[in-house]
Amino acid sequence: MFFGFIRRIKNTEKLIYPLVSDRYKAAFIDAFVMIGFWFSFTILFSSLENVPQEARIAAYVFSVFLYEPLFVALFGASIGHMSGGLKVRRESNKDKKIHFVAAIFRFFVKVILGIIALFTITKENKGRAIHDMASGSIVLFSQEKYEETSELEDSPRL
Repeated sequence: MFFGFIRRIKNTEKLIYPLVSDRYKAAFIDAFVMIGFWFSFTILFSSLENVPQEARIAAYVFSVFLYEPLFVALFGASIGHMSGGLKVRRESNKDKKIHFVAAIFRFFVKVILGIIALFTITKENKGRAIHDMASGSIVLFSQEKYEETSELEDSPRL
């Protein structure tokens, strides 16, 4: 099973699913994006006088709880996903982005399970983690990244 993850996961639909490492990189980048939001909000609020506590709370809630679900629902990918050429789509219709409520549910399942969620990714589940299965989503390569990865898959190994 482990060696199945050395190459990109392929299936009969000729889709190539991202590896655990691709998804881990996206999560790692998203963590830095959230830290960047915190840092930016801190600088912004420290340069202003009398910032309401509600504004500080809203900024924190956005950067911790709403950043990824909003980006996934609106753009089909977080900044981390985009940087790795990944996109989150509905499993039932790979052309459509997931709804905001599904994105929030997906995020909270991922946060609750933590790194364990990435260990649930298998070839039999189309490369879906448990939070993808719970929310009806699937992570795919964007068209550009898919074409690039397809060319790599067809090239001989050195």
